[in-house]
Amino acid sequence: MERAVFVYTTFPGLVEAQDAGRALIERRLAACVNILPGMVSLYRWEGAIERADEVVMIVKTRASLAEDVRAAVKERHTYTTPAIVVLPIESVDQSYLGWLLAETEPMTGD
Repeated sequence: MERAVFVYTTFPGLVEAQDAGRALIERRLAACVNILPGMVSLYRWEGAIERADEVVMIVKTRASLAEDVRAAVKERHTYTTPAIVVLPIESVDQSYLGWLLAETEPMTGD
């Protein structure tokens, strides 16, 4: 059976994250997207330490769709270098996995 993965990314704002998340679900690239506002990021960019308010997005999908999710996120992203990280899932409840796989199965006629 296919594995599930989480795809972790961040966005500069809630509206952008919601738009990207909705597009992933509409395209059946994700079964669920969690959006967590209120994160503060500290990072080095072009030689300076930066601070930014960001929104975390966790995409729940099947492993075989991870690269399609990465491409779709990059299409909609405003960052030059967005953080897009695929995280393997060691263990998952089988009924949840069944739901995730069903929700990311292409619709007949797609």
